[in-house]
Amino acid sequence: MESSSSSADGASPPTILQILPSLVTGGVERGAVEVARAITEAGWRALVASSGGQMVAEISRAGATHIDFPAATKNPLEMWRNVSKLAALIEQHEVDIVHARSRAPAWSALYAAKRTGATFMTTFHGNYNVGNPAKQFYNSVMARGERVIAISEFIAEQVRDRYSADPSRIRVVPRGVDVDIFSPAAVSAQRVIQLAEQWRIPDTARVVMLPGRLTRWKGQTVLIEALSRLADRTDLRCLIVGGDQRTGYREELERQVSRSGLEPYVQFTGDCRDMPAAFMLADVVVSASTDAEAFGRVIVEAQAMGRPVIATDHGAARETVIEGETGWLVPPGDASALVAALEQALALDPDAREAMAARSMERVHRDYTRELMCDRTLSVYEELLAERAAR
Repeated sequence: MESSSSSADGASPPTILQILPSLVTGGVERGAVEVARAITEAGWRALVASSGGQMVAEISRAGATHIDFPAATKNPLEMWRNVSKLAALIEQHEVDIVHARSRAPAWSALYAAKRTGATFMTTFHGNYNVGNPAKQFYNSVMARGERVIAISEFIAEQVRDRYSADPSRIRVVPRGVDVDIFSPAAVSAQRVIQLAEQWRIPDTARVVMLPGRLTRWKGQTVLIEALSRLADRTDLRCLIVGGDQRTGYREELERQVSRSGLEPYVQFTGDCRDMPAAFMLADVVVSASTDAEAFGRVIVEAQAMGRPVIATDHGAARETVIEGETGWLVPPGDASALVAALEQALALDPDAREAMAARSMERVHRDYTRELMCDRTLSVYEELLAERAAR
């Protein structure tokens, strides 16, 4: 996308500063890298401020500049001190737009933008819990941008209803999948074979996969309960793919598997560095989240790979899964409904499976690509730059 804001008289190109706590692996971080690359490809200047992490090198490869900044702090005093530090950076780099992607750094960014005259915007990434008025207020900073990007219609509704944001300031920009990577054609047979051997998956196995970090709200307990009720477990293998957050929860899951007599069928793989190959092993991919997903990236990635999906019927899954066409939706926490959906998915004949794969892949390519996400985000920047120029 080419900038309409770069002037023909030699004026400096627009400068966009994204700020987030850190650059460890995650969807927020991946989005920041991808948008930084799109900014530089548009001929603009891209800055990313964070406390660092393994993805800093990707910022550099994207042609952007990383600024080490204590953005991960949640200490109110340090957050206030960050206002002056960030204001100095904004003035030093002549930043036009400050784009906050997380709550704690957003508070610093909001007041730094007010001091300097930079434009403040946010991306509302999460389905944040609202337990009390203090938490509601803390979350509300993400609804205070001159533009608020919501990563799904579900989140846009929350921004309007919970935080009374002006609907005219909200833009829905779904997260995007890199369909060059998440494509069956891009995954070699060798990669799939290597992963199958690593996980000891028999060729005849019917594979049910739940990707997601090991945390209670991701619903691993619901899937295990459903598997215990599944009448036909012939050649079944369930892969629970994701790293531990708390050792105690994994041990709880292992005890549940043992009590249910599912040790031959359920396997905890830990983190996986080659998710496209992992999806190719799966006959059905499950998202059993008991809390509503703000977007639910793995379900869209699985559909990009042509895999049948089952997701819980709330949050953004209602947007990303078309019931009976690209997958199935089941009530959250309902193991019986999940059993029924698993039976349907595992019983698909090759023609039905191929047709569902085609529908799923076409939908992702139409609505949920990385390129679309970046183009839509840059369009939001263009709106704000035009307003700045008019002022």
